[in-house]
Amino acid sequence: MPPVTQVQQRQAHVHQFDNGMVLVGEPTEAVESAAFSLLVPAGYSTDPSDRLGLSSLLCDMVLRGAGPRDSRALINDLEVLGVERGESVGASQTSFSAATVSSNLLDALNIYADIVRRPALPSEQLDAGKLVCLQELRGAEDEPGQKLMMRLRRRAYPSPWGRSSIGTAAGIQASTSDDVARHFALCYRPNGTILGVAGNFEWQPLVDQVEGLFADWSATEALPVSDADATADDVHEDYQSNQCHIGIAFPSVPYRDPDYLRAWAAVGVLSSGMSSRLFTEVREKRGLCYTVSASLQTQLDRARVLCYAGTTAERAQETLDVTFMELLKLGKGVSADELNRLKARIKSGLIMQQESTSARSGSIARDYYHLGRVRTLEELGQRIDDLTSDHINDYLTAHPPSDFTFATLGPAALKLPQENP
Repeated sequence: MPPVTQVQQRQAHVHQFDNGMVLVGEPTEAVESAAFSLLVPAGYSTDPSDRLGLSSLLCDMVLRGAGPRDSRALINDLEVLGVERGESVGASQTSFSAATVSSNLLDALNIYADIVRRPALPSEQLDAGKLVCLQELRGAEDEPGQKLMMRLRRRAYPSPWGRSSIGTAAGIQASTSDDVARHFALCYRPNGTILGVAGNFEWQPLVDQVEGLFADWSATEALPVSDADATADDVHEDYQSNQCHIGIAFPSVPYRDPDYLRAWAAVGVLSSGMSSRLFTEVREKRGLCYTVSASLQTQLDRARVLCYAGTTAERAQETLDVTFMELLKLGKGVSADELNRLKARIKSGLIMQQESTSARSGSIARDYYHLGRVRTLEELGQRIDDLTSDHINDYLTAHPPSDFTFATLGPAALKLPQENP
């Protein structure tokens, strides 16, 4: 198999401003676009317990006018620049992403500086913002698979890390304009903010531009967040349907752990592509379910492998049993052939990331958040090239899947399998 390292080498730059904000950038002349990911430390873990969903409501509200622009002018100016944008709220951060032609990068950054520093937060639009959040919440309630995985995360992670980013109807409805303004003042701060930029730009002019936009942003103390027990939801939730939804979780290592790549590759053998174990054994050979998957989801200090299967009520018990057995079998190791197939998929992903400034800006911002540095695509490729099945198997011997958490959603409760049958 050709080595994964057939990617163009680029140099990443890092600059930390006096107020604690960090700029990371990876310039290249091989593209005509530029993209950035702006991470601010306003995750759902910071929501007050009686205002769950406040960070998501705030994310909506900061886009309803900022600086000299009202809501309509803000959206119009971004569209004039051809900005493709996205926003999301995670456990520790709210992420704003934007991509455009390189000549419009600095103008787009000007607008986002207003968004995260000088939002209007118009009180007359609070009800409209709440309605958007409540519609998202209702949409999740209407999707049983999504509802099941929200339940699994609450059961698998210590509180508040297993919360849903969209909060609760009660928390959203209770939030006031004062709550929104207070949460903005506490959480939208430069210390803890990371701006990742990738694409066709010059580094020093970018540093100068960002310094002019953000250097006078005053740092504030971070909100303390402490761990508590996971939410004590019941394993099973009744849901009248001819389908059943099954979730299984177990602990893993976070992104910054030296063993992360080995853990991630093991999960890739389990559930990456149509030759993966779960797809082959649970769906293709036995025809037990219409979808089955597993992914390693990482936060800064904790991680879980989250597995999902959707099936008919009649085949739910067998689906649960067979999926669980595949998780136990993973602890016995992976083969060199399985790893080689995974490496081929990884290589394709690295090449596509090289061509996508949006993907790369998010990756370098995430790298800095988790690692305190940025890894080049060449370094990533070399680490994949050097990975062997023995490396993965040594990890699995020391850390076999265990300490499982279950959640099911369907017309009848299932018998949970035993970890040591």
